[in-house]
Amino acid sequence: MNQQTLILDLDDTLIHCNKYFTQAKHEFTKKMKEWMITPSEEEIMQKQLEIDLKSVEIHGLLSEKFPESLVATYFYFCQKYCRGIKANEIEHVRNIGRRVFEMEVEPFPYMYDVLNKLQEDGHQLHLFTGGDVKNQTRKIRQLGLEHYFEDRIYISQHKNSKALRKVINKIPANKNSIWMIGNSLKTDIIPAIELGINAIHIPSEIEWSYNIVDIDMEQKSTFAELTSLLNLPVFFREYIFYNEAM
Repeated sequence: MNQQTLILDLDDTLIHCNKYFTQAKHEFTKKMKEWMITPSEEEIMQKQLEIDLKSVEIHGLLSEKFPESLVATYFYFCQKYCRGIKANEIEHVRNIGRRVFEMEVEPFPYMYDVLNKLQEDGHQLHLFTGGDVKNQTRKIRQLGLEHYFEDRIYISQHKNSKALRKVINKIPANKNSIWMIGNSLKTDIIPAIELGINAIHIPSEIEWSYNIVDIDMEQKSTFAELTSLLNLPVFFREYIFYNEAM
């Protein structure tokens, strides 16, 4: 079979991620409403998102920055409504954010089946994930993903075209056979299109605002959108069959 080189994203492509951040933000908002009656839930959520997105643009996908965004949001509303800042409340807020990075990793229920099928079909699998090395390595080891990706694992604090180019430069394969597969239009799909490799977008059920952007550029490579990771093995079998037939 015609081997393809597949670069897979981790969070919300192979495993659950965004839902834990969403749960944490709701828990934080609920606690804020207990402490402060005045700001609405929507106002609290919007301010936290604003602070979080600004932090990601500057610092990248560092785990420590999410708890800090919650604390900064707490500071903002305390100052806005002339309320005293309390050390025990700061620690409570920080712990809400920290717990996201201490949870047991939860793969999509069909993740191993898909990886096994892709491996059996002869494709070379690479993993390209955004975040800090410590946290992403924790997830990878808990899931035993080294079995599939071996030394082909790349972790980048800033997940963008520059980081993806470094990954591609390490892969001895023709660009026409390289695919970036992920849920994020911003950090997976647009960089792939910019660099002229193929891309497959698999939307996440729960998506972070940071990842939602418009694709407004010329596509010189193959771009596909699938509804589920489950569709990947069949997609590549059909894609290869079509190209062989042509």
